[in-house]
Formats: sequence, C-alpha cells, structure tokens
Amino acid sequence: MTSSNTGAGDSGTAVLNARPKITEVETHGIDTIPHPDRTSTWVDLLRIQFGGANTFATVLLGTFPIVLGLSFWQAVLATVAGVLVGTVFLMPMGLFGPRTGTNNAVSSGAFFGVRGRVVGSFLSLLTAIAFYSISVWVSGDALVGALNRLAGIEDSVGLRTLVYGVIGVIVIVVVVFGFQFMLLVNKTAVIANTALILLAFVAFSGTFDAGYNPGPDALALGGFWPTFVASALIVMANPISFGAFLGDWSRYIPKSTPTSKLLLATFLGQALTLIPFLFGVATATIVAGQADYVFALIQASPIWYAVLLMVVAFIGGLSTGTTSLYGTGLDFSSVVPRFSRVQATIGIGVIAFLFILTGRLFFDLLGAVNAFIGAIIVTTTPWMVIMAIGFIVRRGHFDARNLQVFNKGETGGIYWFNSGVNWRGMVAWIGAAVIGLLFANYPPVIVGPFSALGGGMDLSLVTAVVAGAVLYLGALWIFPEPRYVFGEEGPRLVPSSNAPLQDVVTDHASSAARVHARAAARRAS
Repeated sequence: MTSSNTGAGDSGTAVLNARPKITEVETHGIDTIPHPDRTSTWVDLLRIQFGGANTFATVLLGTFPIVLGLSFWQAVLATVAGVLVGTVFLMPMGLFGPRTGTNNAVSSGAFFGVRGRVVGSFLSLLTAIAFYSISVWVSGDALVGALNRLAGIEDSVGLRTLVYGVIGVIVIVVVVFGFQFMLLVNKTAVIANTALILLAFVAFSGTFDAGYNPGPDALALGGFWPTFVASALIVMANPISFGAFLGDWSRYIPKSTPTSKLLLATFLGQALTLIPFLFGVATATIVAGQADYVFALIQASPIWYAVLLMVVAFIGGLSTGTTSLYGTGLDFSSVVPRFSRVQATIGIGVIAFLFILTGRLFFDLLGAVNAFIGAIIVTTTPWMVIMAIGFIVRRGHFDARNLQVFNKGETGGIYWFNSGVNWRGMVAWIGAAVIGLLFANYPPVIVGPFSALGGGMDLSLVTAVVAGAVLYLGALWIFPEPRYVFGEEGPRLVPSSNAPLQDVVTDHASSAARVHARAAARRAS
C-alpha cells in the first residue's frame, strides 16, 4: 500500500510507502532500506538525537563537572566545550545512512572491509551497554527516591532490583517494536523533559546559587585544567556515543536529502542537549556532596516537583535506553545471522541488564561510568575520524549492494580487500585506540602508563585523533586502495591502484548463506 507522499530515490521523485504504525513490529534488519520505505526526514534525525539525550542519563553526565570539584560557571564552560567538540566529530556520521541505506557499522565496511566492520559492531555494543545501563540506573533511582519520599518505602537492594527490572523490560519491549515506536517515545521525552526543566526555575528558585564554588581544594585531579579537561571529556562522551548509531535512524532518510540538512540535524540535535546538561550542572550544586544524586535531588525538591521528577525520569529512561539498545540489537543480528533483530535485541538487553545489577549494586557507580565513558571516547573517536576521512577521499561514494556481502554469506566484491578486511583502516584504528589508552586517565579503572605526561591533563583524545588521522592517511598513500572503490569520479587527495576485482560468490559454508537460503525457500513456498 502506498500513500500520496513523495520523496527522493536514487534519482528523481519516488512514491513512498505509508509510515508503519507504531504497533507494527519493524521488519527491516540490517539489509538496505528500499527507497519507498525511506519515510523519515532530517527533522526526525534531529528529534531522535535530542529525544535520546534529553533525559536523566544526560542530566547525570552533567553533574560530573560539579562532582569533580568545578565551580558552577567553570562547569558550564566545560559542559559547553564538551558538547561542541563532540558534535564536530559526530556531524559527519549522519551522512552515511542515506547513501548506504544501512547502519554505520555496516557502512564502515567500505573502509574496514565487510568483515572488518565488526569493529563498529563492537563499539556500538560498548556504547549501548554503557548508556542503557546509565538510563536504567538513573530512572530506577528516581523511582526509588520518589517511593521513599512520597510513600515512605524504605530503600533496599531488592526494591532497586525490582524497579531496574521493570524499566529494563519495558525498554526491550519498545525496541522490539522498532523505529516508529522509538520516535514516539523520543517525542514524548522531549516534551516532558523540556517542561520539567523549565519548571525547575520555579522549584529551585530559592535554593540555587550561581556563585557556587567549592574552592581549589575540591578539584578531583588536583588542578583546574586537568579537572576541566576531564569534565569536558565526560560531557563529550554523550555526542560521541551517537557515532555508531546515527546510521540506524538516518538510513530511513531519502538519499537525495541535502548534506547541509543532515549536518544541521546533528548540530541542532546535540546543541539542544545543553538543556539537560545544564540542568544537571545547576541541580548538582544543590545536592553537592551527596552520594546518590537522583535520590538526593528528589529529597531536596518540593513535593510537587518530586512527583514530576519520578514521571519524567521514567519516560527519559525509556528514551535513552531504546536509542542505545536498538542499534546494537540490529547490528548483532547481522554479525550472528541465525538471530533475528528481535532475538538479538532481547539477548543483548538481558546481558546489559545483568551488567546493570552488577555495576550498580556491587561496584562504584562513579568509577564504572567514568571508565566506560573513557573507553568510548578513546576507541570510538578515531573510528569516526577514519570514517570521515574515508567519506572525503571517496567523495561520498558507496555501493550499497557490496556492503551487504558479509551479511548475505558471500565473498568478494569491491569491499572485500584482504579476505574481508581492509588493513589500512583496521591498523589505523587499532594503533589510534592503543595510543589513546596509553595516555588515558580515567581513575581508578583506566590509567595509562603515559597519563602523567600531560601534567595531570588527559591527552587520550588528542593523541587518539591525531594518531588515527595520520596512520590512516599514511596507509592510503603508502598502500593505495583499488581504483574501483572510488566510483566514477575517482579518489580525492589520495592515489589509487589497479588491483583486480574479485567476483561476488556465495560462501555455502557460512551461516549467513544458510539463513538467506532458508528465507528464500520460505518465500518461494
């Protein structure tokens, strides 16, 4: 069934199918989205980024500059710097989905090889576990705090486990339904959280002090600049965390959408996250020194605002949790083809929930979040840099069919390179990630042997980004890629070689080939 809406296909104007109902389970996996089904717009890309980040998970990250000892205005500057720098790295990552019709992990096969793209799958899994966990933690703590404040129910491990479980299951259910249900949850979260933050001006007008300054002795890393940089990096992890996932949503946008609109969608979507971030900064000054931020904030709030915090924290947890878990379930289903998107989503969700219980109930939350965020920044940012450089030198050219070779149980094609791995991108990413970790300073879990060379300042991001760019460009010049990967216009700024092209053939021994063969047989019958 088609509607009268029109949109762009590869060329000209194509009739688009009607948008699926939110109660319909999404049928598309990691395969290329047909152009008639690309019913989203750049505004949807903006909205899902803001909705996914306009939650208490982002608010929690916004509290870290205060927790680390900065004054209110110093924390504001660190937050703005972290969001803007992270957004600069993130913006190109929204360009791949409309051109390839698939997610960013599969799209990265153009630069890492169709097998080497599992690097992107690993990064999305790491990010999903971190932010799914944060969202459920924060939402669960808000509900526990509200039950304690409003009903006098005593806080306990059993209560938190029950609340975390309820939220975790609901998130999985939303993700199983898929993209359209996620859009609805995100839209609701945007409205609810924005209203809550505006009402904070009324709720805390008599307690908030913009002159909050605990003094230099409170700085967690001993000096202003090391603490400032560490705070900015924690904030920066939020936009960086979207890098592996933007393609999950932009793949539903028509290919002809102008590049400027896609870049603008990401810039505006991330810039708007300053709203929850600064809410976290401001409210952290009110409950500074308390071990459990969300629980303490509810206790410090007027009773009417405590009720709103409980409701909005629940909705926000669904929003962040779904955007994180959706992409990982989607991608894992292609890495392990015997699992459908729904099965992979449920499996990853269960694993992430066990991580939540272990990390929240038995370990230090601050240290665990800090370490995960550090790992995300150091490993994902150079991957994004390599993707952006590849996009430039390839002039945005991709062959959607050849990107799906591994997923279909085939070998060969223009992105096969060396047995499915492009060592130019792979070595550059491995080298950059290792170098970044050597300089990382995310105590107590990640402390690199060279972390002291910055005088206490974390140099992991700078070293990882520079190393990734230098190693990748160097590899492209020393070992030129085959001419056929660049399309008709040829390469930009780098040389090419005349290597032979290997034909695409089915690998009958692969599980993916067997899965596709069974699916084809079912369709034929």
